[in-house]
Amino acid sequence: MSVYNGADALPRTLHSVLSQEGADFEFIVIDDGSSDASGRILDEWAASHPRLRVIHQHNTGLTRALIRGCAEARGAFIARQDCGDVSLPGRLAAQVAVLRARSEVVAVSCHTGFVGPGHEPLYTVEFDEQRLNVGLREGVSGRFVGPSHHGSMMFRRGDYEAAGGYRAAFHFAQDLDLWTRLIERGPFAVVHHALYEAMLEPRSISGTQTQEQQRLAALIAGATCARRTGSDEAAYLAEAATIRPARRGELHRRVALGHYFIGSCLRYTNPRAAGDYFRQALASNPWLWRARLRWLQVVISRAVGR
Repeated sequence: MSVYNGADALPRTLHSVLSQEGADFEFIVIDDGSSDASGRILDEWAASHPRLRVIHQHNTGLTRALIRGCAEARGAFIARQDCGDVSLPGRLAAQVAVLRARSEVVAVSCHTGFVGPGHEPLYTVEFDEQRLNVGLREGVSGRFVGPSHHGSMMFRRGDYEAAGGYRAAFHFAQDLDLWTRLIERGPFAVVHHALYEAMLEPRSISGTQTQEQQRLAALIAGATCARRTGSDEAAYLAEAATIRPARRGELHRRVALGHYFIGSCLRYTNPRAAGDYFRQALASNPWLWRARLRWLQVVISRAVGR
């Protein structure tokens, strides 16, 4: 796991992993140059949890932090985890059991439940094995489709290394790039239970860098097709390395869209929370008229319902 200024969410994530039972593991966390209390929190937890190994470094970004973390791994299997997310009870044991029982499988995922910043349930993403393997081998509508969430994955360290691991050219979408290479070494499996909980945070990479991730997904598709037909993928990697985070001025608009999306997910199940997210969307972008419309609809609905 890589952490960059995740102090508020860190204890909950640490507890979810360190309380896992039925699997022998070491939890490697890269403190990627945090300027908040993340480093101190990690050191305090490590002092009382021998399975937690903390590595502090200057900020390098998620991909390079993952490269280092995986290089430090000593176990036969590597499981991913994101700060702010939760591994539900039994996750590690269930995935280890699959990899031990099915020698042909190189990686295993599970279903993922998504929650809002206030831990409001939003939706669950479920993949069956056939859909996942077809999505990575053949693609869907010209794009390759990965598992329910990056953090839901566990894979064999030997296959990870043989496939070339995470590649620094991909500032984002480093997971899809890895999955399209791992699938060339063997099939993926899926534990058909929601054992991972991912938080949708409008200011996260997924929330603010969607357009960049989509551009990288197209380059990954090109690189994958080139590699599988014996052609050179260097041009795709070179272009991928030029795609960097969106400029600060653009982030406000994208954060607003993130709050709007979460509000839309909660519109019928939790109108009060939905209204709060629509208001936050308008605070970031007052010209987001669909957020204003939804907020008014929620206000009127609550007033009529009284």
